[in-house]
Amino acid sequence: MFGPRRIEPASGQESVWDYPRPPRLEPVAARLRVVFGGETIADSNSGYRVLETSHPPVYYIPQADIRMDVMRPAPGSSWCEFKGEASYWSIEAGGRRSENAAWSYPTPSPAFAPIAGHLAFYASRVDECFVGDERVQPQDGDFYGGWITSQVVGPFKGGPGTRGW
Repeated sequence: MFGPRRIEPASGQESVWDYPRPPRLEPVAARLRVVFGGETIADSNSGYRVLETSHPPVYYIPQADIRMDVMRPAPGSSWCEFKGEASYWSIEAGGRRSENAAWSYPTPSPAFAPIAGHLAFYASRVDECFVGDERVQPQDGDFYGGWITSQVVGPFKGGPGTRGW
């Protein structure tokens, strides 16, 4: 069986293959921003990130730092064995709409209690996401919603052929 080959991180980088499973939650000091329809939807210095083996970090932004006036609850839910039941959100801004562009855990498991009242955004379903001043790349596959920056190396789960990792 052939599996992914870990990319060796350079100085100042992290390998997603060094992230734990079950995932770890940690606060983020960097500024997090989300832009959609020409409008800044979220802007925060109080986020969290979830780190899980083979996945780029997923960033959670407090609702207090999100333009909740443009967020719309979306139908459906999903289940994460670690965080619990997720709810979805669509965005209406700048004359555009993005379906299921974000998700949240209204009542997460105790280990992830700090992300209650936070939303995570799919970088592929908005115009731009930033960690600090760096524009992120969306994680392939649009299932996990990780944000790829120059600080993380893979290979990353999510694209074609990675389901069995």
